[in-house]
Amino acid sequence: MSRALIVIDVQNDFCPGGALAVAGGDEIVPGINALMAEFDAVILTQDWHPAGHSSFASSHPGKEPFGTVEMPYGTQVLWPDHCVQGTAGSAFHALLDTDRADLIVRKGYNPAIDSYSAFFENDHSTPTGLEGYLRTRGLTDLTMVGLATDFCVNFSAVDAAKLGFTVTVQNQLCWAIDLDGSLAAAQEGMLTAGVTLV
Repeated sequence: MSRALIVIDVQNDFCPGGALAVAGGDEIVPGINALMAEFDAVILTQDWHPAGHSSFASSHPGKEPFGTVEMPYGTQVLWPDHCVQGTAGSAFHALLDTDRADLIVRKGYNPAIDSYSAFFENDHSTPTGLEGYLRTRGLTDLTMVGLATDFCVNFSAVDAAKLGFTVTVQNQLCWAIDLDGSLAAAQEGMLTAGVTLV
């Protein structure tokens, strides 16, 4: 038992009709469900922001969504309010087979710092606990799918590779936001980090 499927943020707010919708984001759900049976473990991540999170443009007077601000940990993209704890938008897509999940990792709940990666908050040092869980269970080969390719999938894959895991991203089961070329930059960064893109 060494292979884990990491399903990143397949939540209503990232699907069509959501607050931060990725075009076609819901189309990958059946394929993800079908893939689950091939793995020894399935882990879901869930963006889980408190209201008024510091990554929301609404928390910065005069700022618009998709602009940036400088935070103590670096440059932060400002997002529309999304995946607020306990809202319908934060819930997993209704067709996602959550019953197959061994673990659900919630991230982004610290109001002062965003968390794209399944492994670390955006300071790149505060852990989510996922690494310890995987190592304790002997899960070394990770396949990542979900939303969005150029942000949370990308950060999770690069961090996993840096931690020494074998990482594959299934491109056909991910969709991107693609802000100003962010998808191409993310793909290049993943390849440089040693992630396999298929």
